[in-house]
Parts: sequence; structure tokens; C-alpha cells
Amino acid sequence: MNQQRLNRVIQNMREEHLKQILVTSTASVYYLTGYWVEPIERMLALYIQDNGKVMLFGNELFDLQPQEGLELVLHSDSDNPVRDLAKAIQPGEIGIDKFWPSNFLISIMKLRSDIIPVPGSGPVDHARMLKDKDEIQQLRHASKINDMVMKKAMEQVRPGVRENEIASYVEKLYAKNGGDRSPEGQVVSFGTNAADPHHWPADTVIKEGDGIVFDIFNPIKRYWCDMTRTAFFRKVDGDQKEVYETVRKANLAAEDIICPGIPMSDIDLTARKLIEDAGYGKYFTHRLGHGCGLECHEIPDNSSSNHMLTEPGMVFSVEPGIYIPGKIGVRIEDLVLVTEDGCEILNDVTKDLKIIG
Repeated sequence: MNQQRLNRVIQNMREEHLKQILVTSTASVYYLTGYWVEPIERMLALYIQDNGKVMLFGNELFDLQPQEGLELVLHSDSDNPVRDLAKAIQPGEIGIDKFWPSNFLISIMKLRSDIIPVPGSGPVDHARMLKDKDEIQQLRHASKINDMVMKKAMEQVRPGVRENEIASYVEKLYAKNGGDRSPEGQVVSFGTNAADPHHWPADTVIKEGDGIVFDIFNPIKRYWCDMTRTAFFRKVDGDQKEVYETVRKANLAAEDIICPGIPMSDIDLTARKLIEDAGYGKYFTHRLGHGCGLECHEIPDNSSSNHMLTEPGMVFSVEPGIYIPGKIGVRIEDLVLVTEDGCEILNDVTKDLKIIG
């Protein structure tokens, strides 16, 4: 067990008046125990009491080993996976991880009518939100790899190339440079496809004058990198330049105000106002960004509705975009670390307008 992280979780439990929680997210279990298990349909559950008692319930196929401060309870495929867990839980409220499959929760409730499930992700999510020194180094390393991959991806743009060719190249390049298997794929969008923020790479062939959105992301030794750059193939027109420069200025303006103690909503609103004032407000269709760490999308939510104050150790994306259907899409994204006196931009690839090919 990582005792320092566990202590933070227990403190968060006490602040939320939770005496017991079930941690079932693969990333959150790893954060506390160092065990990375993707259980698929099987059960994995870390049971924590506010007195410091910790029990890990899992299938014997997971190759879990005992460790200090952690009681290990294993079951087989022929066992009822919730039986022993149901015996351990105390009566009353229990915090449940937000994505725990309902079949396990319903089974527990059938066995224990004296428990009351309540939302329980907060204590671990808020501990994970503030990265420690080791995590910050991992995220810096992952972003350095991402800078290299982005530059090489742009070098692959040439006449006749398809979106899915570049996306496949990016995946292979991550794998060659320490990347873990990504469950999400890459976003590579040519021309009008870029007006779809989450376009799935297809066999679309590049054309002269196309804008190209490269939104590339991958876990590197469990910690995610995530960056977006937009470039243009061989030429760029006046409308494209205007949209690009508006997005670039929004990105820079938002990053310029980041420091400890400001509402997250102010960061989003800074970028959004600049885009609105330029006349493109209705084409900025998503939040400004998301937290990033052991998961690509985690707290804090970088949006106009999140009034949480920034704290040192937060890492999140700043990714304004303009998407005009049937015409053009531009997005520029960095990962940002909140420091003691400002922020550190984790990506180094230029944001100046770039014509490639």
C-alpha cells in the first residue's frame, strides 16, 4: 500500500463523513496498491474503512500478492464473488465507486439489507487530482514522448495519405517509445472532418488546403499524455488563418491566467469570451478541458460550471476549439500543471500557424 496516498484518502473520507468506501476503478486501485488489474466481467474491490483497515477482494486469476497493510481475499470463478465482501462491510452507509457494475452492487444489497449505498468516488478522485512528485515526473515524461510523436506525425503528411494511415502510425510510434496499450485510438481529421471534434479516422485522403487536426493521446507507463495541434496542408486561406489565430489566442489567454487559487470556471470563461468576441462563440461546442493522469479524463473538470479553486499539483488540458460544420475545425490543446506560483505547460510543440507537406 502507498500509505501516504491512503492517508489522504482517509482524510477525504472523514471530510465527506464516509466511514467506509469501495474502490473498484482499475486506476484508483493501482493508485493505492500498485496493482493494475483490468477485471473485465470479474470483480475487483478495495474496501477501506476510516480507521485504516484495508481489504482487497479479487479473483485468483489476477495474480495479486499480499503486501503490508493490506488484507487479501481471493475467490475463484466458481465462487460467488461478493460473498466474502458482503461479510466484511459494516452496516450503514457505504461509498460506492461511480462506475462499479450494477450486478455486483445489486448482489451485495440482496445479501446485506442493512447497508445504504451512497456516492463514494470523491475521496480517491480528489486525492488523485493533486499529483505527487512521482506522478508529475511521469506526466512530464509522457508529454515529452507526445511532443516527439506529434512532430513525427506531422512529417507523415504527404499527397495521397489517409487519416487512418497517420492514426495507425501514431499508435505504433507510441508502442515503440514505452506506450501502454491505448483503449481509445487517435483523432486525425482532414478538411471538413475536423469540424467534428471527435471524428474517427477514416480512409479520407488529404487534399491541398485541408486543415488537419491531430489530437493524439496515450498512456505512457500508466500516465496519460494528451495534446492537439492543427496544421494546414500546403496552403492556408484567410478564413482558416482567422479561425486558427482566434483559437491560438484563446489557448494562450487561458493558460496565462492559471495559478493557484482561481476558480476553474475563470479559465474556461477566459478562452470562451475571446472566441465569442471574435464572433465564433456558437462554434466552441465543448468545455475547455479535463483533468489528466492515470486516466485521460478525470477531475478537475475544466469548464464554466466548475467553480473549484485551482491547487498546485492539478494537471488538466486547455483545448479551445472552433468547429464550423462543412467548413473548418481547429483545436489547440496543451496539458498544464498548476505550480506554487503559476503553471507549467507540459507540451513544447509550437502553436504558431504551421503549413506542412
